Amino acid sequence: MNISGVFAALTTPYAHDGSVSLPDLKHNVHRYNQTDLAGYVALGSTGESVLLTRAEMDAVLATVKEAAVKEKTLLAGTGAESTAETVARTKRAAEFGYHAALVKPPHYYKPAYKPEALIAHFLRVADESPIPVMLYSIPQFTGITLSAAEVATLAEHPKIVGIKDSSGNVQGTADFVAATPPAFNVLVGNAATLYPSFVVGARGGILALASALPEKCVALFELIRQGHHEKTRELQSVIGRASKLIVSELGLTGVKYVMDQRGYCGGLPRLPLLPLHQEQKKRLNDFLATMEPAAVRA
Repeated sequence: MNISGVFAALTTPYAHDGSVSLPDLKHNVHRYNQTDLAGYVALGSTGESVLLTRAEMDAVLATVKEAAVKEKTLLAGTGAESTAETVARTKRAAEFGYHAALVKPPHYYKPAYKPEALIAHFLRVADESPIPVMLYSIPQFTGITLSAAEVATLAEHPKIVGIKDSSGNVQGTADFVAATPPAFNVLVGNAATLYPSFVVGARGGILALASALPEKCVALFELIRQGHHEKTRELQSVIGRASKLIVSELGLTGVKYVMDQRGYCGGLPRLPLLPLHQEQKKRLNDFLATMEPAAVRA
């Protein structure tokens, strides 16, 4: 399975009563359909998946599948703390018609999760999955960093077709590329490292920033792909600053706020995540006012 290009890590919008707003989610996907995004990830970290109920997860999967045009590749975040629950969620994603599952490592019993435990977990999930599996390394949230040796072992399984590396460590991304077969799909989760990651062999990105600024992220990938290095460096600098402020500093709440400013339905996060305060909103508004001309010139 070839997984390349820029994917939006979808957010989950909420109605005024705090319930998941499926009409708003559908609105967002319909707008993303008009872009050149390669596809979407539902129920990832940016989608507040750990704050959703099982019924809400199913509703999100169904809505995204229904709203997405057939040309888009659909990935579903299915990682859970237990192997059995991860398998169940992965099978559920397959039933909804998703093309692949994105599986983060379990992390609650971190001291017990030696390489052999993590490898056993992912292999069991892959054995029982009806669809291809992508590993998901996001150490800033899980505290677990998948090593190149572990990924190389897992890449031998025919159902494990790639990895999303959200560490932001370009050398680590290069190590994944070097340790795995050419057909293995290495994608990154940090827009600030898209260009250097592509240089070392990554095939694209699954980006929170692409939910807020999809056109800019796609434009960067196209410049990289076409070898326009001077324009790429200029736009990468702009996107790097955007990623630092919007995603790294303000998190998915920042992503949602920028979405609101650009005609998408972002809205508030779910508690215990807190909304932005006025000073943070002003910083974002000021930044957006300065970044648009620079991004268009590139």
